Amino acid sequence: MALPLTTRLFKRRTAFASHQSPQQQSHPLKRLLNYGHGYHRQVSWAIICSILNKVFDLAPSALIGTAVDVVVQQQKSILGRLGIHDLFLQLVVLSVATFCIWGLESAFQYAYDRLWRNLAQNIQHNLRLDAYTHLQELELAYFEERSTGGLLSILNDDINQLERFLNGGANDILQVVTTALIIGSVFFILAPSVAWMAMLPMPFIAWGSVVFQRRLAPRYADVREKVSLLNGRLSNNLSGITTIKSFATEDYEIERITIDSEAYRRSNRRAIALSAAFIPLIRILVLIGFLATLLYGGQLAIAGRLSVGSYSVLIFLTQSLLWPLTRLGETFDLYQRAMASTNRVMDLLNTPIAIHSGHLSLGRQSSGSRELGGGSQPIGSGDVTPNSPLAAHTARIDGDIWLRDVTFAYHDRQPVIEHLSLHIPAGKTTAIVGATGSGKSTLVKLLLRLYEIRSGTITLDGVDIRDLKLQELRRAIGWVSQDVFLFHGTVAENIAYGSFDASKSDITAAATIAEAHEFIQELPQGYDTIVGERGQKLSGGQRQRLAIARAILKNPPILILDEATSAVDNETEAAIQRSLERITVGRTTVAIAHRLSTVRNADCIYVMEHGRLAERGRHEDLVMQQGIYAGLWQVQTGAKTGQQ
Repeated sequence: MALPLTTRLFKRRTAFASHQSPQQQSHPLKRLLNYGHGYHRQVSWAIICSILNKVFDLAPSALIGTAVDVVVQQQKSILGRLGIHDLFLQLVVLSVATFCIWGLESAFQYAYDRLWRNLAQNIQHNLRLDAYTHLQELELAYFEERSTGGLLSILNDDINQLERFLNGGANDILQVVTTALIIGSVFFILAPSVAWMAMLPMPFIAWGSVVFQRRLAPRYADVREKVSLLNGRLSNNLSGITTIKSFATEDYEIERITIDSEAYRRSNRRAIALSAAFIPLIRILVLIGFLATLLYGGQLAIAGRLSVGSYSVLIFLTQSLLWPLTRLGETFDLYQRAMASTNRVMDLLNTPIAIHSGHLSLGRQSSGSRELGGGSQPIGSGDVTPNSPLAAHTARIDGDIWLRDVTFAYHDRQPVIEHLSLHIPAGKTTAIVGATGSGKSTLVKLLLRLYEIRSGTITLDGVDIRDLKLQELRRAIGWVSQDVFLFHGTVAENIAYGSFDASKSDITAAATIAEAHEFIQELPQGYDTIVGERGQKLSGGQRQRLAIARAILKNPPILILDEATSAVDNETEAAIQRSLERITVGRTTVAIAHRLSTVRNADCIYVMEHGRLAERGRHEDLVMQQGIYAGLWQVQTGAKTGQQ
């Protein structure tokens, strides 16, 4: 029975990690070989077929020498000495041998070509999946410090560079080595006195290849870096095309793209200047060996110390060595590009995961003896009753959340939250308000464990969230953000995102509760309408209501509303508020808000200032205190307008 995809990915990545060491990480080829540990059998067959193909490719040269001996020496030829005296029969034997050799050469060429290309496809497919899977497990801080285009460059362009090398470059290197070994052996067997002259350039070619490789490596590393920056710029500009058009900055952006593209071109030019010199130098070195064979071997043949057939074989073999070696420069070019890309991909795979999943499942402690939540029913939401299609089974979670002495800071910054302690009761609506930068949205990300707290504890129903399985924790929380992200797809697909087994009636019911059903029906294809990338074909209010419908369909025991109505008009806000009032009944709800009117009915309101808890209480109590909240309320209701 086939293992699930996630299990196969985990096993492969675990095996890769177990073969890593500081020494192996230093060289990209070793890192690639470690990653390809599971492909050894396929690689072995591909190597065998490549070598056999080259053996049979060089064999016709020997047959040509034998044919020359048949014509010149006749019955004294090699075949004659083997007992075949009839000249016509000797030619027939040579013809049959030639047919078989050419057939085997073609068969092994088909085999190695198919094996190497399929190997390239398998490795690039699995490497892309592994890299993307690892990328998903990294914390948000990793993405905030890098451009989307740069990461896309690794997942696509760098992996494609490796695929190009495996498609043909690996086979070329193998065949060049095989050619040099076979020809060197034949030379020493047929004409030891000529062999050393013909093979003299080979050590210099090998030494030159190593020198070129070392000098090319940093140049191609720079090429990969420059193309990553260019891709980052292009990706960023395409995402912000509306802003570019609205500010009429097309010429400015063209200039910036020109600068990055020019840097990429110059980087490539430096690499090309060195790699292009490789082939001419190899030609000169090979020419020296060829001339030595031609002149000195010819003198031996004239003197009768070397047969004409053997001399012909040496000439043909030297020519056979010439062409593969001249292609070695192109092969090394592919190799260096692939190794530069391999380093970038492997660096991504070796990036440590900062936030690790716990081992406890929601609804039980490690022994499995105690339920996290005491409730016996799935948490309903307004019209969503336990018998409705939306009330899917949920683990018994009360949703009681405690933050105790929590401190958090972004990388290389001052703490955003300091020594914060607060309680979010189960089944109640808790609002968190405060000025911009007070740490409200950061608090949401900490509850989802998108970041790891520096100190303190956050518990869910008495269990530290760091001990809970990450996926189960996040599945128990529905997050409706002010920055709604919709995927390119249909309305129905976006509502059902994360609830992939939902039926059409479930989707429609969720949309109805979110007051989205009416506008969806007015769309050209209704629920099958394509929303466009990031939902660009819909208005902000429409996107917001789809996000609420998505949260309703998920039916989580904990709901987080992060400025859910901050970017919509009054009419849309009223509609969204009506739907929120229905879905928050009996559900642990955390409402982050700038507009205090949207949270005035909350069971408890926390006021944050500079990452600390400043005030707490119900709306009426906080207004009476004449503190921070009262000031914000007076400003928003216009009471202080005339004084400012």
